[in-house]
Amino acid sequence: MAEIISMSSFIITCPNCNHQFEPGDTMREEIEKELRGKMIDWQKKKEVETAELLEAEKKRMHAEMQDKVRKSLAADYENQLKILQEKAVESEERLKASRQKELEFLQKEQALKAKEEEIQITIQRQLLEERAKLKEQLQKEEADKISLKEQEYQLRTKELEKQIEDQKKLVEEMRRKQEQGSMQLQGEVQELMLEEMLQSTFPFDKIEEVGKGVRGADCIQIVRNQFGNESGKIIYESKRTKDFSNEWIEKLKKDMRSFGADVAVIVTQTFPKDMDRFGEKEGVYICTFSEVRSVALLLRNALLKIADARKSQENKGDKMVMLYDYLTGTEFSEQWKAIREGFMSMRQSIQRERDTMEKLWKAREKQLEKVLLNAAHIQGSVEGIAGADAVNLNLLEDNDPLMID
Repeated sequence: MAEIISMSSFIITCPNCNHQFEPGDTMREEIEKELRGKMIDWQKKKEVETAELLEAEKKRMHAEMQDKVRKSLAADYENQLKILQEKAVESEERLKASRQKELEFLQKEQALKAKEEEIQITIQRQLLEERAKLKEQLQKEEADKISLKEQEYQLRTKELEKQIEDQKKLVEEMRRKQEQGSMQLQGEVQELMLEEMLQSTFPFDKIEEVGKGVRGADCIQIVRNQFGNESGKIIYESKRTKDFSNEWIEKLKKDMRSFGADVAVIVTQTFPKDMDRFGEKEGVYICTFSEVRSVALLLRNALLKIADARKSQENKGDKMVMLYDYLTGTEFSEQWKAIREGFMSMRQSIQRERDTMEKLWKAREKQLEKVLLNAAHIQGSVEGIAGADAVNLNLLEDNDPLMID
């Protein structure tokens, strides 16, 4: 192919005669075509050869590389084996040392366990001793506390007993005062009602009240006739108690003589044992408050008749005329009307006072209930502490009249 030159200066030499000539255009084209074909074949051949060379070189290089790698691996393996052997020896030595250390550690651990067990035994012994001391101390403190609590309990019980005793005394005092006050108040109310009734029933008579604190009757009725002349005296004693006393009769008879009275009357809600209704005993008339109006009217009329009988022989005709004129006159009519109005007014006043006193009694009953309720609370507290049978805290008996429903 080195002989191929540009076709413009291409000269052909005949191999036989060595004659040189330039080819024509047709020949030139054929020659160029042939040369191109040969060139292509040559190029293909070169390419194949090059490829074969490259493949052979590649195989050679691959074999060399494998050989080098094999040698390198062998060397590395020997080195690694040697290193591993050295490490195995070193590991064996380390293992021996570790086993020795482990043995020493186990020996030390065993010694420590023995020491720990000894310490635990010592600690347990000390704990038992301390626990026994603490238990003894706690028992002593508990005994002291129990003794102190027992003393406090005894003091508290004494205080409660003192309070309950004071409450009992207070209840008894209140009951006594209530009974006294109620009886005294009821007696005073009856005395007042008696005086008002006599004054309203007999407006011409003079009703005198005996002063409070003065021993004697409650009131005196000075009977007067239509002319205002005194015709006699009736002395009254008002009693409002549960039992009748015969001493009242003797006392009132003395008062009757002391005041110069003609008749004595005891107004009471209870009669002597030998009486069950109005009557006369030992010269003294005894009746209830509901009967006193009628009794007073009868006794007054009797005194008037006695007084009239004494003077019946003097100016009998003139007195009858005067009495008739007085009874049929306007003065008697107006006075009687005033008496009736006064009677009604006093009756209404008495009813209002009665309602007021009943309210007062109810208020006092509520106060007494409050005292009994507080006493019951104290009793419950004491029984809860000391037991129901420890202290008798009953203020009242089962049939005590102060038990309020």
